[in-house]
Amino acid sequence: MTNRYLVTGCAGFIASKVSELLLEAGHTVVGIDNLNDAYDPRLKQWRLKQLLQRKDFTFHQTDISDLAALEPLFKVTGDEPPYAAVVNLAARAGVRPSVGNPWVYYEANCTGTLNLLEMCRRFGVKKFLLASTSSLYGKHTQAPYREDADTNRPLSPYAASKKGAEALAFTYHHLHGIDVSIPRYFTVYGPAGRPDMSVFRFVRRIAEDEPIVVFGDGSQSRDFTYIDDIARGTVAALRPLGYEVINLGGDRPVLLSAIIDQIAELTGNRPRIEYRPAHPADVPTTWADVSKAAALLDWRPEISIEEGLRRSVQWYVENREMARSLELLDRKE
Repeated sequence: MTNRYLVTGCAGFIASKVSELLLEAGHTVVGIDNLNDAYDPRLKQWRLKQLLQRKDFTFHQTDISDLAALEPLFKVTGDEPPYAAVVNLAARAGVRPSVGNPWVYYEANCTGTLNLLEMCRRFGVKKFLLASTSSLYGKHTQAPYREDADTNRPLSPYAASKKGAEALAFTYHHLHGIDVSIPRYFTVYGPAGRPDMSVFRFVRRIAEDEPIVVFGDGSQSRDFTYIDDIARGTVAALRPLGYEVINLGGDRPVLLSAIIDQIAELTGNRPRIEYRPAHPADVPTTWADVSKAAALLDWRPEISIEEGLRRSVQWYVENREMARSLELLDRKE
């Protein structure tokens, strides 16, 4: 069955891959993105260019925090709802930057989510998917993190804004019967990844024999999850679920120092490291319990960190001229 989906943040790392999977399955995708400068927009334009080559993809440069701008995208002729689902992957991401400017995070992640939920209510869209984050789990959370763990003590405005978005989604499920899936993503990496994230920054700087910045001593661990696995799990979560929060993670925490060592081996260069103090908004480890994803979505991560890093380095080499020109932000380990 062919469906029509609205995918927000479509020029972003995860949303562009989700859009690609939906298009490959024969669906129609309407993509929206405000193409902001949270990180170098040239990479967003690069991803968007790949999608615009697809005949069943259309793009609108729109901000989800602007309710009036969203309404025309939902007003279509006929009795059927305009979309089989709204896939809300637009977000202002990043732990440390949210400490300096929390307002922009609230607007994008809370107001934007509310606007989309309201559009679903008004125009009869029955399925809503909201991207959320492992940053909701705090230092007090026992690893591996389960979805029913306490998330009421977020350590950053970014995490708090995502917690608010999750609460709004539940409210609209309860009051208006909207079917809601909320995947919580764990440290997503891979080809064409965000240049403010560790893997992209490390690949770029080690490959170019530039110093890398590490916040803390490198002993922190992250549950790195390859982009294709994340996109596959997101598409699987479009099935009817009622209201469910579901971890999507690699289920294998890896030390940051080990990531650096593997990238160094793949590039053939020795890393030059500048250590900086750890940030109080960061947690020492993340680790997803993915048993719920296995049970509800028949999903488990498939791409190992070794293979994922190899593909990431290969993409950098193949797109080196563009990739090495991007502005890097040393802000998130």
